[in-house]
Amino acid sequence: MSESEPAVQPETVTETEHNDGGRAAPSRRSVLGWGGAGLALGAAAAGGTVAALGTGSDAVPAASAGAAVPFHGEHQAGIASAVQDRLHFAAFDVKTKDRGELVALLKEWTGAARLMTAGRPVGEGGFGGLPEAPPDDTGEALGLKPSRLTLTIGFGPGLFAKDRFGLEDKRPEALVDLELFPGDNLDAARSGGDICVQACADDPQVAVHAIRQLARIGFGRTAVRWSQLGFGKTSSTTPEEQTPRNMMGFKDGTRNISGTDEAALDKHVWVGPGDGSDWMTGGSYLVARRIRMNIETWDRTPLGEQEDIFGRDKGEGAPVGKSKERDEPFLKAMKPEAHVRLAHPDTNNGAMMLRRGYSFTDGTDGLGRLDAGLFFLAYQRDVRKGFIPVQRSLAKADVLNEYIQHVGSAIFAVPPGVRDQDDWWGRALFA
Repeated sequence: MSESEPAVQPETVTETEHNDGGRAAPSRRSVLGWGGAGLALGAAAAGGTVAALGTGSDAVPAASAGAAVPFHGEHQAGIASAVQDRLHFAAFDVKTKDRGELVALLKEWTGAARLMTAGRPVGEGGFGGLPEAPPDDTGEALGLKPSRLTLTIGFGPGLFAKDRFGLEDKRPEALVDLELFPGDNLDAARSGGDICVQACADDPQVAVHAIRQLARIGFGRTAVRWSQLGFGKTSSTTPEEQTPRNMMGFKDGTRNISGTDEAALDKHVWVGPGDGSDWMTGGSYLVARRIRMNIETWDRTPLGEQEDIFGRDKGEGAPVGKSKERDEPFLKAMKPEAHVRLAHPDTNNGAMMLRRGYSFTDGTDGLGRLDAGLFFLAYQRDVRKGFIPVQRSLAKADVLNEYIQHVGSAIFAVPPGVRDQDDWWGRALFA
């Protein structure tokens, strides 16, 4: 949880349906713009996967949970895109020792991602092939809309280790090994990973299906190291929407970077030319942290104390001494240890990140306490100027630390987007 800039943006997506021949047909649904404004748009272009992916002039502002987000682009979808309602995040260990097998897998994964983000089954016809063989697609998402599914891949430090895949000279300087911050209680079984895939969608079954298919395709070459389901987005890139609340009941993401603020994205999120490894230009760096909340203790804390801890009121979300959520905070009016004050860019030499966090609850811990909290996801141009200085500030003095604990941690280099049908995840890295 941290303060960033205000957020805003309509998402660019297409919505298509498929007839029995597998070709894309115009949706019968009229498309509405953000905030309910109606937009009458022409029919989608020709059929096939290209039309389903929305790579032509049929791209329209996002509106419904059934829409498809274009897969191809300069940057990967799922970063500046409008935040969806559900998450399935998975970190994989690469088991193969053969570089060629890993490249082949990444190509297969890219092809599957193209289809799934368009709302299509994986493989030829979904259930094609011999009846004696497993089906091409497991089938639980058949008939469901694309649900704004985005799939975002990242590469962890381990992939660049010496004597693995010949990538040691391509490890970016910004892909650092995160330090152990004060108060961290990291579980190795919920940390690290060679490759991550972030699946976001408005339908949880669509997100879970996507990770399931990639894990199935990767069987024998990769294995899931850990995964996390998330609900109730805790930040937004579209401030026209109501600011979401975290499990502590406070609005989260009031000052997040907007998905349409190109200047802020270029400055704080996208890796630029000359930043280091050329293969990362147009990409970003992702920090994932599983933050458990001591829910029962928090729920017994007086309201006034809760508001002092955050530096905002719980109802409106206004900063101390102000009346509206988006009023500029007066940091000196807050207590020195207030979360908002310690996380604010003005306290951290302008450090900012684009956050896409989600709430989670994974049952109980065996003692009757909820295993719940925040799955923190933050994208930035350089973690050494983003997450690390902010987390050092928070770990040192944030009084919120009495109620939370970081129990999982990972960092990934997120490459730029897949440009066209011939491109694939990580192509520039393995060139």
